[in-house]
Amino acid sequence: MQEAVRNNLESVKNVILVLSGKGGVGKSTISTEVGLLDIDLCGPSVPRMLNIEEQEIHQSNAGWVPVYPYGDASLAVMSIAFLLKNKNDAIVWRGPKKTAMIGQFVQDVVWSDLDYLVIDTPPGTSDEHMSIVERLSSHPATSAVIVTTPQQVAVADVRRQLTFCKKTKVRVLGIIENMSGFKCEHCGECTNIFSFGGGKALAEHFDINFLGCVPLDSKFTKAIEGGRRSDEETEKSSAGEAITDIVKKILLG
Repeated sequence: MQEAVRNNLESVKNVILVLSGKGGVGKSTISTEVGLLDIDLCGPSVPRMLNIEEQEIHQSNAGWVPVYPYGDASLAVMSIAFLLKNKNDAIVWRGPKKTAMIGQFVQDVVWSDLDYLVIDTPPGTSDEHMSIVERLSSHPATSAVIVTTPQQVAVADVRRQLTFCKKTKVRVLGIIENMSGFKCEHCGECTNIFSFGGGKALAEHFDINFLGCVPLDSKFTKAIEGGRRSDEETEKSSAGEAITDIVKKILLG
């Protein structure tokens, strides 16, 4: 199994897991800045955010061909959503079946040459997380980015995620605080709806890089809901600029 994964991901330079202990903190929003493997089997949201829900994957002699939303090789996307007959279908699987599907995503998808393969994970630490970490154990450049929101209930869950990374020896690149204040599109004033600073304090406590804050931004949210991720309006929004800064920090190491 490990040899098959190693051979299939041989041309992938870096693998980044996007993790959080709590749901609804914005892992998928952060992940869609680069190429994606969506292993949130019970709640796949990446295809919706990229406006590619109706796309299908195809089988080739080399394996499954991912979806290319931009028509070129700059972004390759794989998700369980592409395999469902109806987008409202529920995935009711036990652990072994989830594990098998994630194995196929890693070793049977034709990922080709990638600088980064970013893996969007479900909340918590479950079968999906153990499965993906075990399969990536042979890839030397596997790391993680932790996403949280400012309030203490989210921060407490993320502490468990950091413990998971330590136990599984996954290097943490840093912590992102999402939904960090609401910036009014009319007056520009920022209101801390969900408190403020929890992510930064957590990073300081664990001596981990703090990658930055991403505010709630109505323009950016509307763009995501409409499946628009790469237009000038979203890139110049406060959330878009914050995410761009974070990506630069990750790329520069």
